Formats: sequence, structure tokens, C-alpha cells
Amino acid sequence: MNHLEDEYDTNATSVTSKLASKLASKKAKVNIEPCKDVVNKELRNKDVITAWQEDERPRERLFRHGPENLSTAELLALCLVSGSPGEDAVRMSRRLLEEFGGIGPLLGAPVGALMKFRGVGLAKAAQIKAIHELMARDVEADLVKGLRFNDQQSVSRYLRKRIGNSPSEVFACLYLNSKHELLSFDVLFNGSIDRAHVHPREVLRRGIELNAAALIFAHNHPSGVAEPSQADIFLTKELADLLKQVDIRVLDHFVVCARNTVSLAARGLI
Repeated sequence: MNHLEDEYDTNATSVTSKLASKLASKKAKVNIEPCKDVVNKELRNKDVITAWQEDERPRERLFRHGPENLSTAELLALCLVSGSPGEDAVRMSRRLLEEFGGIGPLLGAPVGALMKFRGVGLAKAAQIKAIHELMARDVEADLVKGLRFNDQQSVSRYLRKRIGNSPSEVFACLYLNSKHELLSFDVLFNGSIDRAHVHPREVLRRGIELNAAALIFAHNHPSGVAEPSQADIFLTKELADLLKQVDIRVLDHFVVCARNTVSLAARGLI
């Protein structure tokens, strides 16, 4: 009988010891995890602009001093709203500007190139492209209001916004009515980094469809050198001769880069 009691006491002690060990282990985990959360939260807060001193935050600085006193990175950060994990919006904006070589090339970059950048997904790529399109439409609105598309400087500015930063060569047409007001801006052909294949009959077909009276051609040089080639001059003459048959006049052909353009009409090549 005593032997059975001793065995029972031993088993009970063993079970109690195991339960106590498990409870102690769970208690230890419970005590450790909140500490990790606190540390991680503190680290995250350092990467959020709202944790900055009020007079250093871009939004507050804009209201106090005006947008012209903010850096390009700060203005871009306000548009992007947030950064990426471990990085606030201003730091991310600085990286973007450095990677793409400035605000113009960044806004003109295709969605695929933007999304290769760490921290940029569909949402941020869409925000960047929306900014670019709004800038182009602002220039377009000024032209539509009255300057019309026979003013070379205004057309040059418009085309630089539209296609000046494209990483590959594109060929575009501005279809105009008899008052040289814009009917449509169409990018008709996309090419490689140094060539876009243009099909004259497509240009003609679209002109007839819009009942256009005049046209301005434009293509970009991703190399950054806005000098027309002999092939550019020959293509312009070929298109002009074709369009003349249906009474559509070619006003100009611009070679476009991010910072400047060259007008073939201004050089007497049309």
C-alpha cells in the first residue's frame, strides 16, 4: 500500500512539474512579444513624417512658406503621400529623383520602369503618371484657349511634356482644324530606343477620319540630341506629298528631347 502511495506521489509531482514548466514557458513568451512590438513600433515611427518636428514636415512648411520654398523631393513626397516600409516619403522621393535623373525623366518614365524601383507598386506608379498627364493637360489647355498650334514655342513646350522623356522613340501627330485648333494628339507609332517605324497610310487614314485641315508631326530622340536626320527630312517630305493629295497641310515636324526641340519648318526644311 505504501509502495502504491509513493508511486502516486511521484507521478503527481512529475505531472505538476511539467504543467508548471509549460506555464512558465507561455508566460515568458507573453512577456517577450509585447517588447518586440514596442521596439518595432518605435522604429516604424522614426520612418513616418508625422513623427517629425512640425516645422520640418513638408505639408506644414508648404502652408507656412509656400510651395516654391519646398524642394522637388518634398513636393513629390506630398503627392506620393507615403513612403515604403522603413523609409519615409521624402527619402523615397530623393531616391526616385536620383535614380531617374530628375523630375522630368521620372514623370515621363513608363509604368514598367517605375515599378522596378523598390517601393513603387501600381498605386504609386499611377500617382506619378497622373501628375505627368496633368502637367501636359495644363499646357494643352493654354493652347486650346487661344494660342493655337501655330505658335512654335508653345507647341515645343507641349511636345516636350508629352513625349520628351519617353525612353524609346515614338512618332506622334497633332491633327488640327482650319483654325489650327487641336482636334487630336495621337501617338501613332512606338519604336525601339533609336527608331520608330512610321506607316504613312495610317497617318493619312487618321487625318481623313478627323477631317483635319493641317498636321504637325513630332518624334523624340531618346539620345537627348534633337537634331533631325536625313531620314527624318525624307519622311517629312514623303508624308507631306501624300497628305497634299487630300488637302491636308503639313505645318511642321518637331524633333523632341526633354530639354529642347528642333523645328524643321524653322530651318526651312518644309
